[in-house]
Amino acid sequence: IDYSKYKYCRCKSLCTYNPHFTMFCRPAFISLTPVLFAGLRTVMTFSEMNWKEAKSIYDFTAKTIDGEEVSLDKYRGHVAIIVNVASQCGYTKNHYEELGELYEQYGDSKGLRILSFPCNQFGGQEPGDSATICSFVRKHNVKFDIYEKINVNGNDAHPLWKYLKDHQGGTFGDFIKWNFTKFVIDKNGQPVARFG
Repeated sequence: IDYSKYKYCRCKSLCTYNPHFTMFCRPAFISLTPVLFAGLRTVMTFSEMNWKEAKSIYDFTAKTIDGEEVSLDKYRGHVAIIVNVASQCGYTKNHYEELGELYEQYGDSKGLRILSFPCNQFGGQEPGDSATICSFVRKHNVKFDIYEKINVNGNDAHPLWKYLKDHQGGTFGDFIKWNFTKFVIDKNGQPVARFG
């Protein structure tokens, strides 16, 4: 995404972090990440496909924070972390720092990609519009990808998130419990682990 043409409201990176109760085991998560680097159709928009028919995350599209719809096929061959984020959560700072460390360590050297999706479903902790979200992540020097604000639970949940929950269920139900739930995606676009 070329953010250079935007003076004020476009950020150059993405946010990804979990506030309140963090069902996130950092040591396990970080220790699993390097292991995933060992291993590596036609893309339809959500209105054209049933998420249950998807074979991998590459079958989905999503809108970037500036509204551009992109195919997740761009992440083919990369290990990825997909996370729902919020800027006003009690654990936001810690999660941003941890994700930033992972991205700095493995982004260039191993091709790790992080896809963050702002969501306001948990305590109303991501109330801002795209410009507000961009301002927040720019202030925190986030360098990974940020997508448009979505819902991760309910009938209107983004199809990608329905797919992720179906393939990596959670404790006490498949629904997302809070901000900063993380899905680890292998080099073949398959969800292989969930934290949160």
